[in-house]
Amino acid sequence: MAAENKKVKYKRYFDYSLLFIVLFMLGFGLVMVYSTSSYSASLTFDGDSGYYLKRQFISVFVGLFAMIVTTFIPYQIYSKLKWPAIFGAMGSILLILTPLGFTANGARRWLRFGPLSLQPAEICKFCIIIFTAALLNQMGPKVRSKWKGFWFPMVPTGIVCLMVYILTNDFSSAFVIGIIPLLMIMISEKNNRWPPVILLVIVAVAAVMILLVSKGWIPASLSFRLGRILAWLDPEAYADGKGMQVLQSLYGIGSGGIWGKGLGKSMQKLGFLPEAQNDMIFSIICEELGIVGGLSVMMMFIFLLWRIRDITAHSRDYFGNLLVAGVFTHIAVQVILNICVVTNTVPNTGIPLPLISYGGSSVIFLLAEIGIVMNVGRHAKFVEEEVDEQEDDQTSETD
Repeated sequence: MAAENKKVKYKRYFDYSLLFIVLFMLGFGLVMVYSTSSYSASLTFDGDSGYYLKRQFISVFVGLFAMIVTTFIPYQIYSKLKWPAIFGAMGSILLILTPLGFTANGARRWLRFGPLSLQPAEICKFCIIIFTAALLNQMGPKVRSKWKGFWFPMVPTGIVCLMVYILTNDFSSAFVIGIIPLLMIMISEKNNRWPPVILLVIVAVAAVMILLVSKGWIPASLSFRLGRILAWLDPEAYADGKGMQVLQSLYGIGSGGIWGKGLGKSMQKLGFLPEAQNDMIFSIICEELGIVGGLSVMMMFIFLLWRIRDITAHSRDYFGNLLVAGVFTHIAVQVILNICVVTNTVPNTGIPLPLISYGGSSVIFLLAEIGIVMNVGRHAKFVEEEVDEQEDDQTSETD
């Protein structure tokens, strides 16, 4: 009788540990952005060594505001925004063709709104998570486990990926945009066999392409991306070209040793490692803070992902579970790809290290996504005083 009459109460929850690790990583990222960029910034911007730091600080401030907004707006509202989200992603890419689009470092991948610049690819990642979660939530369990549960989200996503690749020539971002919904479906719908099959096909195609290029059966001169495969296989042979960046990255990691040279004492950032504050910042972390520092950063990301995973496990509804799974996938994929590139485990992709690398768009939209995670966490199922309730039930039954 006591078990039948027991009422489980849930308290409103806020994950302060998740908030702490995010704020800590943002602060650490600002320190490392300044450390890696101060020398190059002083040469490029008339002695302004804090140029990149100030721009990153503005982006962090905007991102924190976005995180606060998404934390307290009811996340259920996103379930009605699947079509605005997908068309918003497509529209942001098309804006590249307007006067808002501008070219930097030889690529037209940014939109300028006054002093703020945004990368449409980051907008697309945010929108694709909402679109996929809303569409899958609308489907019934039987539909989600069949081919419609895979291809209905993936076809519009594929169109967005093609637009990103064609209009911005950014294969890396297009790949991440495509892999996010694929893994969301695989995580949330274990009965759907399409995601693992497609993943195996992707791995097989990549392996065959690497084999063909390495044997010379496909000329690497056809595309600079094929040249990256050769540079990945033998970076020393391409030390003056495509292999230079990853080779200098490995030098930085190796020279740092166990404890590192000390904060601010990197040699690679003195013009040897191009754009060190961007996707190669992990190399400078290892050089200045050693293997211990690099492992500590990896542990921070593991803890961040664990907290996000914990919220997924306690989500009240399927839609909230999907949203958090999308954010988990986005962060995990970018962390793995970035560290693999820096250590030459995979060919160079140009993916930033989340929350740490220099890049305003990445920080702003990642913080907005983390706000959604905290929003779902605020409504998660966490038991409050269950033992006391059992005792109360036993007491009332005895009376």
